[in-house]
Amino acid sequence: MTTQITVEELAALMKQAAGVTVPPEQLALDDQGFDALGVDSLGLLGIVGELENRHGTPMPPDAERCKTPRQFLDLVNSTLMAGA
Repeated sequence: MTTQITVEELAALMKQAAGVTVPPEQLALDDQGFDALGVDSLGLLGIVGELENRHGTPMPPDAERCKTPRQFLDLVNSTLMAGA
């Protein structure tokens, strides 16, 4: 299992945990906020929970407060790399 998540994995998690479909290309290019993409705090909490289950690593509390996918990926990937 990889120690970093990609925009493709985040897009899949957003669809699964938050019910929001966003093309990975849009996540990679845009710096839109989660709210503009239709992901609310409960959706983000679901994404964090799924990542914790998949990777067996607790995510920092700040992950649930990230405003953009880019911030989220940077924080989560640094946490996963530190635990690898």
